[in-house]
Amino acid sequence: MLNLKKTICELFAGVGGFRVGFERASSDWQTVWFSQWEPGKKAQHAYECYVSHFGVCGLNNNVDIACVDKTSIPDHNVLVGGFPCQDYSVAHNAATASGIEGKKGVLWWEIYNILLAKKPAFVLLENVDRLLKSPTKQRGRDFGIILYCFTSLGYHVEWRVINAAEYGEVQRRRRVFIFAYREDTQYHKKHTWMFPAYEKMQNVGFFAKTFPIKEIAENSITVTDLIYDDVINVSDNFSFKFENCGYAYGNTICTCAVEPVSNTQTTVLRDIVETNVDSKYYISDVQRVRWEYLKGAKKFERTSKTGYTYMYSEGPVGFPDSLDLPARTMLTTEGTCNRCSHAIVDPLTKELRILTPVECERINGFDDNWTLGMPERMRYFCMGNALVVPLITKMALTLNNIVDNEE
Repeated sequence: MLNLKKTICELFAGVGGFRVGFERASSDWQTVWFSQWEPGKKAQHAYECYVSHFGVCGLNNNVDIACVDKTSIPDHNVLVGGFPCQDYSVAHNAATASGIEGKKGVLWWEIYNILLAKKPAFVLLENVDRLLKSPTKQRGRDFGIILYCFTSLGYHVEWRVINAAEYGEVQRRRRVFIFAYREDTQYHKKHTWMFPAYEKMQNVGFFAKTFPIKEIAENSITVTDLIYDDVINVSDNFSFKFENCGYAYGNTICTCAVEPVSNTQTTVLRDIVETNVDSKYYISDVQRVRWEYLKGAKKFERTSKTGYTYMYSEGPVGFPDSLDLPARTMLTTEGTCNRCSHAIVDPLTKELRILTPVECERINGFDDNWTLGMPERMRYFCMGNALVVPLITKMALTLNNIVDNEE
């Protein structure tokens, strides 16, 4: 049997959402290395926040990960990270004796190179849900490349699009989570291999155990082959409609649209708002005019880069945001006068205001003032990029049992 310890490598760590989530699940989890670097920024606020809570962890925690020798990363059994949704296409001249690399600067290939060098038993990744549909001109290609990379290295892969509010959290944030495990793990040998894809998605898989779904019909599953000579052919030719749940192994992809068994105890904004907030967060009558315009429905003419003229329209956004609903998805522009920012009626003063940084931290499940010490604009920015931590804790609890059985 594999002698697994609960060791983690955290990539693109931000202010530590994965680490907080895992450590809340069990004190046994040990992060042996992390990487956080904001390109083009002299001030590394997210890194400084992470280190203020956890300290440094080996070498090269705050450098471009493309410059890190992957063999120098400490051995670990769980690789975690939230990585950007980018164009993962592969150039034809990228196939070399040292392996296949995609476009320069695309961070998936740094993950892939770590998989090659360290071969962690388990991988848990997060991304925006449009990853399943990108790029527009070849739907599903980018996610197909990721699945091909995993399966070609001997991993089985599950994925699920999860809306945090549907499982009791205070934010309607939709993200795709990817869980991969090596074929030589006991988890595969004694648990998952004997079940068909339907059972993995419905009952016994990682996400099925963590985030229950409603009954699905076996005939609702779509199956396709991932039989290609190399990743370049995947990049050139693969296209597929991925649903919000699925499983990939070997040359086979199975996917299905699923519905959550929703949590009836969903938290709403009213549950997390502060009282007696500073006057600087309030919206004046003059500012309100601008807010109402940005939040309202609009229709106007635009011209594309190629000179094509078209009518652009957008519907209204609820204004102010209801305190009796979970928050909408927070973006990095939160806290500014912006169509996507939240504006609420303060329950105490009955006046209109924006959310405070602490309220944003609560919406993502961090401790109050987790980001205190950085400029306020960056506090909002970091929360717009952050994970919903309680979701990570739920997944870490499931993974905790899996790794215990490996030992």
